Amino acid sequence: MKEQKDMNLGLANYWEVVCHDSNGVEKWKEIAKNLVTTAGANHILDGTFKSGTQITSWYVGLSNTGATPAIADTMSSHSGWTELVHTTKYSETVRQTLTLGSITGTTTSTCDNTSSKATFSMNATSTVAGAFVVSNNATSSATAGTLYGVVNFGSERGVISGDTLTVTVTLTAKTA
Repeated sequence: MKEQKDMNLGLANYWEVVCHDSNGVEKWKEIAKNLVTTAGANHILDGTFKSGTQITSWYVGLSNTGATPAIADTMSSHSGWTELVHTTKYSETVRQTLTLGSITGTTTSTCDNTSSKATFSMNATSTVAGAFVVSNNATSSATAGTLYGVVNFGSERGVISGDTLTVTVTLTAKTA
């Protein structure tokens, strides 16, 4: 009889954030991997294997401080970072919808928003230090919703009015 290996499931998210100036010239690019929060992992288990409610709408937000995110972070409690306020720093009225394409892969399954990137039109000078995926678009409360994952850039990045950020999120589930 053949010995069976332990099989594990690993969740990760990969981010590409590109900043273009008002003339469309690339100013900077960040590529980073983030952590999936405990709340995000618990939602995957609850919504898939238990009786939890499936969340069908997810959103991308930006953070403006460079502290390290923690696995225990939630939208109502994340002392290591703050959200870049959409009502004063970018033109869109809410966090941007995460519109994912098809799921592909075998040992590593992925889906991303390459065909419909989240776009933020900056209307003020600010600092961007990371991004996050959450189940609330912030029209009712900036602290509500399930925080799935959060990423911190390698360094804080400056933006000015007229800059545009495009955000690509790749969600992965890897079996080993």
